[in-house]
Amino acid sequence: MLTRETVCGTRHAVSSGHYLASAAGFAVLQAGGNAVDAGCAAGLALGVLHPDLVSVAGVAPIILRTAAGQVETIAGVGPWPAATDAQFFQREHAGKMPAGVLRTVVPAAPCAWITALQRHGTMTFGEVAEHAIRFAAEGFAVYPLLAENLRNHAAEYRRWPQNAAIFLPNDKAPEEGDIFIQADLAATLRFMVDEERAARARGADRVAGLEAARESFYHGDIARRMVDFIQGEGGWLTREDLARFRCPVLPPVGVQWRGQQVLTGGAWCQGPTLLQALRMAERAGLSALPHNSVDYLHLLAEVLKIAFADREHHLGDPGFVDVPLAAMLSDEHVAARVASIDPACAHPGMMPPLIGTGRGMPKASAALEPPVEAGTSYVAVVDRWGGTFSSAPSDASWSSPVVPGLGFVPSNRGSQNRTDPSHPAGLAPGKRPRLTPMPALALGADGSVMPFGSPGNDVQPQALLQVLMNLFVHGLSPQAAVEAPRVASYAFPGTSAPHDHFPARLAVESRIPEATRDALAAMGHDIRLWPERTWLAGCVELVRKDPRGLLSAAADPRRPAAAIAL
Repeated sequence: MLTRETVCGTRHAVSSGHYLASAAGFAVLQAGGNAVDAGCAAGLALGVLHPDLVSVAGVAPIILRTAAGQVETIAGVGPWPAATDAQFFQREHAGKMPAGVLRTVVPAAPCAWITALQRHGTMTFGEVAEHAIRFAAEGFAVYPLLAENLRNHAAEYRRWPQNAAIFLPNDKAPEEGDIFIQADLAATLRFMVDEERAARARGADRVAGLEAARESFYHGDIARRMVDFIQGEGGWLTREDLARFRCPVLPPVGVQWRGQQVLTGGAWCQGPTLLQALRMAERAGLSALPHNSVDYLHLLAEVLKIAFADREHHLGDPGFVDVPLAAMLSDEHVAARVASIDPACAHPGMMPPLIGTGRGMPKASAALEPPVEAGTSYVAVVDRWGGTFSSAPSDASWSSPVVPGLGFVPSNRGSQNRTDPSHPAGLAPGKRPRLTPMPALALGADGSVMPFGSPGNDVQPQALLQVLMNLFVHGLSPQAAVEAPRVASYAFPGTSAPHDHFPARLAVESRIPEATRDALAAMGHDIRLWPERTWLAGCVELVRKDPRGLLSAAADPRRPAAAIAL
């Protein structure tokens, strides 16, 4: 039974991981802004409304399509500082990456939003940031997931007094319904707006005004205070790292699948994992099996294991790693990988590579359960002109310190690198972490367009694969496709530290019948039961514009997401 209906309209639509962010994006659309303006407004707001999971100074990968049909990605993830000691964690911390400023990479989100606005927006930074500023200054109601995260991570927040002051006011986790205020963060965003307005007052046009806002973060007082604090804590970030940074604008990577061109970012994120899984699922005949049957879920899990095994063997920052992406997505490799699947028995661990030497087989983790990774949010927008925006901002606030007086945690995305520099995703000076956030876009041969995405760390491509199957194979409505019960494999080394590996582990929402779960266990899957509907299974949002011009938007009830259309 659905918790809500698909939202439909004929002019524009937005769906995001928090209802107030969707409202912010919709207000921008109503004011005449396009998809980029609205997406950036919602994305900035998510950095305020998900203060546990998304940092205004974190990561913000973007894929967009202009009304004229141009598709590009903005690689909104920053590199390791130039002074990074790549051997430090191996030498000083037994290969582990401790919490704190040493996992800091160059913050990319401000540059990503402003780059998108400069290239394809119509509004100023002040116009798109006003909603985030209001939510930070006036506050918003604490919702159940935020209350749960703050309560569960209270000990981590208390490691730094400035974090505790924001996230544990009066030295306790706020409860559902409390008003959550971030005054320092509001002041930081206002400062960026003030710098833009000062430039405009001197005669700068919109693009130059946006550049002044960007400069205030990467060159000005914000940069100085950020670097002074991080270096005072023993970190590697410098003013030069910030000053030289620009988000690369890159072409997408895509595959043809069932009349859709599915597009994501390149090997700097895990987008190719979804693309490979789609190709293998089609080759293996997943679409011919009954939806969420035993055979269907078994084959789905085995396909995902292979895609994640190839991610482990090959994916990393393509500026540093020779990623065999074309080979990974080729007919020959897909066929060979599918041929290795046993239709009656789960593979007991991670598959070895078929291309090159890859990595050795990882040991199973001693932990009983994988660490809880709730990070990231998402926003999808389609405007009245056909412009499309898809972004997944991220970075949690409990594993690194807030910069005192600025109200944000500089991107701690370095935690997604391996401390072994020889690994494809191993750290190095100037190298980007291999990012889990992976906004996506589907372009139909019939002229349809659909931005879609999800939070959920390694669950992201798994949730998206299942939703795409629900939509384009099983004919579910957008909202039904998003709400249908899901599974997730953990039979590969996780992206985030400590990179746990649980051979044959398959988590299953309990709406999957017990008989199906038992049959999967008999095939060798290590079943872990999730609740009926859990945020651990991702939170997929999407907006689809069909050939008639009808917009259909869906928002996942597993988190406080909402879709709005007109």
